[in-house]
Amino acid sequence: MSGWILLRGLTREARHWAELPAMLREHGVVRAQERIALIDLPGNGRHAATAAPATVAGMLASVRAEARATGISTPCRVLAMSLGGMVATAWAQQYPAEIERLVLVNTSMRPFSTAAQRLRADTWPDLLRLARDWHDAQRCEARIHRLTCRRIDRADADIAAWTAIRASAPVSRANALRQLFAAARYRAHAGPPACATLVLSSAADALVDPACSRTLARAWDTEHREHPWAGHDLPHDDPAWLAATVARWCAALDRKN
Repeated sequence: MSGWILLRGLTREARHWAELPAMLREHGVVRAQERIALIDLPGNGRHAATAAPATVAGMLASVRAEARATGISTPCRVLAMSLGGMVATAWAQQYPAEIERLVLVNTSMRPFSTAAQRLRADTWPDLLRLARDWHDAQRCEARIHRLTCRRIDRADADIAAWTAIRASAPVSRANALRQLFAAARYRAHAGPPACATLVLSSAADALVDPACSRTLARAWDTEHREHPWAGHDLPHDDPAWLAATVARWCAALDRKN
């Protein structure tokens, strides 16, 4: 059966998508006859007890194996953000027959962006504090919220929910560092994926410079849309905008086909 696969980023898992999967169905992105699979990267969520590979290639091997186990047929459609976007890009470039459509959210990668763009230098002190305080779940989740979110009207509820997720499937500090190392090392092929690709970014992303997405879209000559106020965690800040934007893009592709 055809369908969509969603991939989250650094230390995040399926439950952090929150409302987005339902909204993708409501907007017709995921049709009634299609499936949607929320696959966790190694070291996160259902795979929290697994040692995360220190390379994107290692993560991709795990994701492809789990994708086959879901029963979703290829070519499939993939929506991925941040580190998940690097894994999805590697998938589409290395196995072009397996991906039909690709949506990348607030991702970045060499050779298109500098290190200081891919991880803003003014966030490095906060990231060091996260590593230092990793076993203080509530403090860490509060700091992650400040770094990645611009919608703060429900911050207390978000932090409580994220702290509970962490308690039920704790990501180890070692896995977090391996994922960060893999992201820093990853280098995409210069040429675009063969599949239709949409690049999305957030204008107020405090973690990753939105210029990364703009540069990537220009290099690949593919479509790019930027949210005017959201932070790095666009699915959290405005899932309705994300779903509606992907729906319009898919509808335009369907009309062409």
